[in-house]
Formats: sequence, C-alpha cells, structure tokens
Amino acid sequence: MSQATVEPRVVKPTDEGVTLVPEQDSTESKYEYPGIPDTCDGAEAVVWAEIRVSQGTGAYPITSSTTMGSGFNASVQNGGTNLWDEPLIFMEPESEHSSASFCEGFALAGGRVTNFTSGQGLVLMKEVLYTIAGKRLPVVFHIGSRALTSHSLNVHAGHDDVMSVADVGWGMLFARNAQEAGDLALITRRAAEASNTPFFNVQDGFLTTHTVETVLLTEPEFMKEFIGPPTDKLMNLMDPENPVMSGVVQNQDAYMKGKIAQRWYYERLAPALEESFELFHKKTGRKYDFLLPYRCEDAEYILIGIGGYMETTEVTVDYLREQGVKAGCVTVVCFRPFPMHRIVDVLKDCKAVTVFERMDDPLSSTGNHLTREIKAAFCDAISGQMEHEQIDRIPRIYHGAAGLGSRDVRPADIIAAFANMAKDKDGQDFFCVGVDHALSLKRTDDPDLRPMGGFSMRGHSVGGFGSVTTNKVIARIAGQVFGKDVQAYPKYGSEKKGLPTTYYLTIGDDHIKTHSELEFIDLLILNDVNAILANPFSGLVDEGAVFMQSSHSDPAEVWKRIPKHHKVTVREKKVRIYFCDTVQIAREVASVADLQMRMQGIVTLGAFLKLTPYAETSGMGDDQVMEGVEKALRKYFGKRGERVVQDNLTCVNRGYSETQQVPPEMIAGG
Repeated sequence: MSQATVEPRVVKPTDEGVTLVPEQDSTESKYEYPGIPDTCDGAEAVVWAEIRVSQGTGAYPITSSTTMGSGFNASVQNGGTNLWDEPLIFMEPESEHSSASFCEGFALAGGRVTNFTSGQGLVLMKEVLYTIAGKRLPVVFHIGSRALTSHSLNVHAGHDDVMSVADVGWGMLFARNAQEAGDLALITRRAAEASNTPFFNVQDGFLTTHTVETVLLTEPEFMKEFIGPPTDKLMNLMDPENPVMSGVVQNQDAYMKGKIAQRWYYERLAPALEESFELFHKKTGRKYDFLLPYRCEDAEYILIGIGGYMETTEVTVDYLREQGVKAGCVTVVCFRPFPMHRIVDVLKDCKAVTVFERMDDPLSSTGNHLTREIKAAFCDAISGQMEHEQIDRIPRIYHGAAGLGSRDVRPADIIAAFANMAKDKDGQDFFCVGVDHALSLKRTDDPDLRPMGGFSMRGHSVGGFGSVTTNKVIARIAGQVFGKDVQAYPKYGSEKKGLPTTYYLTIGDDHIKTHSELEFIDLLILNDVNAILANPFSGLVDEGAVFMQSSHSDPAEVWKRIPKHHKVTVREKKVRIYFCDTVQIAREVASVADLQMRMQGIVTLGAFLKLTPYAETSGMGDDQVMEGVEKALRKYFGKRGERVVQDNLTCVNRGYSETQQVPPEMIAGG
C-alpha cells in the first residue's frame, strides 16, 4: 500500500478544540509525537494506554466498561508487560467494591493501578472512593458512564453514576469520542501523580466505549516520556523501613484539622491539569483544556454540556450560523475541579445559555448538577465574591435532560433548544428532548450534517448475524485501507437476544462529529429478509443502494417479493437493489459451527466492497484491497486460528463475486 494512496492522519490544534485533518506528509508535522493512525473504539483507546503505563488493575466486569477490563486482562493472559518491562497484574475480586479496595491496597504499596467500571458498580465503590482520595492515592479509574437503575434497568449512557460520585474528592474529565478517551487516560494520569489526587476518566457508555472511530494512538515512546516510570513517581506507604500511619481513627481533636489540611492538595490540582494539557499539546498537537468553546466569541445563544452529543452540537452550530443565528457551544471537559471562572468568562456576554445534561434529578428545583454549578458560579460573579471576575448581568439560563439511557440526540433537538432560547422570557425553563412528553421541545428542522463527501450505511438484522462485528471490520478497512475517517456503531442490547438489531456506519474525508442515529443513508443492508416488512427504506437518499439477503438466485423472484409500497419508493428514488444468499454461503464455508451465523455478516463485507466506490477511487488493486481486508479479519478472528481467518476471507470473496443486481429495467417495468 503506497503512502500516496492513503493519507496519514495527524491532529492539528484549533482554538475550538481537537480536529482530525489529513496531511500529505506526516513528517512535515511540527509535533514530535503526531500519533499512530488506527481505528478503534473508546475502550480500546483506553486499554492501549493503560497496558503500557500501568502495573495492574483490579476490575469487576460491568456493562459498558467490560471491554476495557477484558482488554487489559487479555494482555495479562498473553504475558504482556508495560513500558518498563514489568509483568501486568489483573485481579477480579467478588464485586466492584472489592475491586476498588484492591486498587487502594495496590496504590498504598506504591503501585500504578487502574480500574474500569460503570453504573451501579461505580456507586457500589463510593465508600472506598472517599478513602482513596483521603489517602492521596493518584489512581485513575475509567468509567463507561451509564444510567442508574431507577424506574427500570438500563445499561446505556447516562451521567447519573458519575454525578453521584462528584463529591468524593476525585478529579473528573469527560471524553466525547475514542480519540479523547485515549488521550485523557494519559492526561489524567500525569495530573493525578503531580497532585496526589485520584481521577476519573469518563466516556459515554456504548456511545463512546463501543463506537469504532478513526484515531491517532499515542506512541509508546511518548507515553514513557509523558508519564514516567512508577518507581520515580509513586510512594510505597507500606514500606516497613519507612513506616507511616494511614487511615487511622481520629476523634474531635484531630479529624477536622486533617480534613481541612487536605485542601493543600486540591489547590495543586488545577495547575497540574493545566500543565498536563499544555505539555500534551506541545508534544502531540492535540489541544485540550478545561472547556472547549466553539464559535462563542460573538455568540448570542450558547449551549453547554458534557460528552458525545457536544460534537453533534458543534456541527449544528455551524448549520445555525449559516441560517443567521449567532449560535455557539461549550464542551465541559473538566467537571472536577469545576472551572467556574472560565465558564463565567465564556458565557457572560451572551443573551441566553442552555445546559444539556444526560440525567434527571426532579427534586432539585434549581436543575441538575451542571446547571446548579453554572448558576452558583454566576451568583458568585455577580455578587462580587468571585476573584478577578465581577459582572453586572446574568444570561438567562435554560436547562434540559437529553440522551438519557442513550436516547438519540439529533441536530433537530439541538436546533429546538436554540429556538427555545430565542423566545427570551417566553422560553421553557426546563425541558427534555427526544421523547414524546409534555415537557419536550418539538423537533422541526432535522438537517443532514454529515461531513462533505460523507457516505453512510445502515443495516437491519435480527439477533446480530455477525453484523456488529462486520460493521467494525468494514470501518477498519475504510479507515486503514482506504485512508478515510470512520464512525461505526450498533444499537447495543438486542444483538444477543434474537431481537431486531440496527447498526450504523459513516465514512468521510474529515472527522465525523455527528453522534446520532443515521436518518440519511446511501446504503441499506438487510441481513434478514423480514426487516423489509418494517420501514427500512426511511432516510435512503435518491439513487441509493439496497443489499438484501435472499435465498433466490433469480432477480425476478427477489423483486416479486418486495412489498408493493416499497416498490413505489424504490422507483421514485431510483434505488438500486442487490442481493445474495449470505446464509447459504456461510453454511457452505464455515468450518466451525458456532461461527456459521456470524459469517453471514462477513459475506456482506464482500457486497460492501462491490457497492461502494472506495476500492476504485483509491487507485488500489484487488490484491492490495484484499491484503487490507485480511489484516482486519486477523484482528477480530486471528485468535480462532488460521482456518477461521481463511473461511472469513472466502466469505468476503464470495460475497463480492456472487452479489447480483435486480436490473433497473425490471424495476422500472413494475
């Protein structure tokens, strides 16, 4: 694969956050460590860092953090060592509470330790989290933030869990995407050890932990330099040669003195974070800060929030600017220590502010956690109690619940929030978006905000049929083989239960900021023919393509079985119809019985290569493309043995060669 064919990707900083851009020659980068181009999800990005800089972990698997723990454990089982050639340690105790206690003991003995948890697991740890902070143990825990079980069980994204531990004395940073999750793993580690304060590195459960994206992995050489060896940075508090007392009982005469004295450490936290941000930027070119303002300089209306949907907000702000709305947004990267001065400075001149939060605390009359913090900051500023900042007015502050339990947050929801602000005093003080409720803001305009040249695919299956893995493999091929920016994710929760499964893929030339379900698609894949009985054609663009599983080899038989109302849509939109018997191919090829169903999805990879323009426009030959395909398949199936890899390659080749088209003249003739 020639370097001229696939553009290496580097990150260039902007004043408005982190931006992935292609560069013709990575050697021209002025940054010492521009990163290693790859595709992975947020969990993999964290594991990439932790298995190199840490010494061990105590982790109890809980959705959606499980893949981080299993990734670390896989390295341990394979005899992995960190950057200082120390064998890694993985301990799985009987609960999350015990895993936190293990980490406490590991850190007390001078070890560099991590943990991966989520939801109820994080809440169960809370007792231990206080003691870890009180003993000044600079650990880093990685959180796949998740809605807490309240009226029902939900294992998807919510900030209830992390907000429930916002008072334990830990630093807390939030990532919006896989790139940030991996980078912040290192930034939090350096800041933690410089300030003797533990940190949470938080990403949205499933929406970031399991979404495959184009990333720049940090070079091991940089990690070694940026973090440094554990022996140089950490103290063994259980050394019998240098005994100290830790976690003792203190009564009225002593407890308060020690508690207030801990403020000395917390005063060092913000400077330590700032130094970590600045050095990371200097070495890599990837710029982070406590806040990431976007187009706020002259903004009249600003939306502020935390997590993945804030990238969707950025592209929506661009759209609103084109409509004449002076819109801006602010991503809160650091929630602890809370950057009150910076927030007031960014928001003080706008007319109105809307706060989006991925949780709902109905008994707080002033709003959810971020809203309360912002209101308190403005209260201090206007009363003159905030050092270096005094204002004479407060913008009107609206607030809403968005994305609870991974509920989709669309550009339409964000546009509705800006429209609500523009109503001035008639705007709705508290609202929700994305559900049908009396408090909901109504969606109106829902534009297509994919990047220029973007290509999107949506697949429908039942019980998975290998579609989830196939989607990741396709993303890896598009990213690594064709040099594109990618974003691939399924709607997790149904693929293992025999229920309808939907998965999404977007490919583009630039960083893909939209983190929402795809309503505009170029390719529709129906892994299960029954999916056509629903309304899968929704959002398919004019002259788009459909690939469907069919047991028939005659195009006329395939066309005859498409429902009449869908035939109308196909003709009106000039849709191209393709088909192949993925079930039969998988049955004939699979040498391992339990992979037969999954291989049905792999057959569609061959169809993808046939129906998308990337192989042709890349200038690569078939051999080069298949070499990249084989690499991706080895990543996911290599541990199953060479025969399984070859079976999958056969499925891809047969999917490519045996995919047929329903002739356009047959479609036109009815």
